[in-house]
Amino acid sequence: MTAPLLAHATDYGRMYARSTSAQFSVPSITTVIGQQPHGLDGWFGYMGANSLAQDPELPGILGSPGKLRQAVSRAAKAAESYRDEAAKRGDRVHNYCEQVALRALGRPHQRKETREALAANGEEAFAARFDEWWELFQVEPIAPEITVWNKTVGYAGTLDLVAKINGRTCLIDYKTKGTSRDGTVKPLDDKVVMQLVAGMKAEESLVDPVAGEWEAWQHGESPILLAVAVGETEVRPQRANPDVLKHHWWKFCALRRVWEMSADTATAGAALLPLAPPVKR
Repeated sequence: MTAPLLAHATDYGRMYARSTSAQFSVPSITTVIGQQPHGLDGWFGYMGANSLAQDPELPGILGSPGKLRQAVSRAAKAAESYRDEAAKRGDRVHNYCEQVALRALGRPHQRKETREALAANGEEAFAARFDEWWELFQVEPIAPEITVWNKTVGYAGTLDLVAKINGRTCLIDYKTKGTSRDGTVKPLDDKVVMQLVAGMKAEESLVDPVAGEWEAWQHGESPILLAVAVGETEVRPQRANPDVLKHHWWKFCALRRVWEMSADTATAGAALLPLAPPVKR
């Protein structure tokens, strides 16, 4: 379930509520991490220029300012369209990964349907590689798509999977990745460590979203934090370095304060006021 039941889209990013009948009150883990500058200006520019250069109608519109403006408008949206399509693909892959875990737990699942959805989009290789990794690492799922909450800092989020691997409890986050030119899966971003450590530092986990029932978080004592890059040619798991977790946790807490200050500033009132000239005397 890629859209957790208690998560809400707001003007301040995704936020979580304590139950289906409660008002949202804290930001999501990913919203907090999103306060960090992304530095993608160059990528956005490249995507736009590349889209325009590859437009099949370009030779015939160079002499028409109106048609050229339309082509430029399409190119300007190229990065946004690519991002949206990648997000949809990521949702399909995550859905499949969740269903594999549900089936292993003997719970109702839609593994067949989610694999067919991947196949319909030419993405079945993601499922095939994931199945290979699942068997190779002998994953024993405990809780897929588990929502967690930290009252002290003020955030919530949903972990992709809590599982046992080789007898150790692992908190797992899947990242759907493309393939590099050498045929390997593209590298993970270090900020996934912030996401995992925030999950580890949870204080509660959700039991019943309708009743708003929560219990003490049971998996925060020295778990392995595992980022799993799921690609079409391979699945590459990487463990978060235990020696750096405290630094990523402090950074996450600082970004949580940035989010709060940004929200406060946005609701404080107009930042600039009109000024009339002095009255002549």
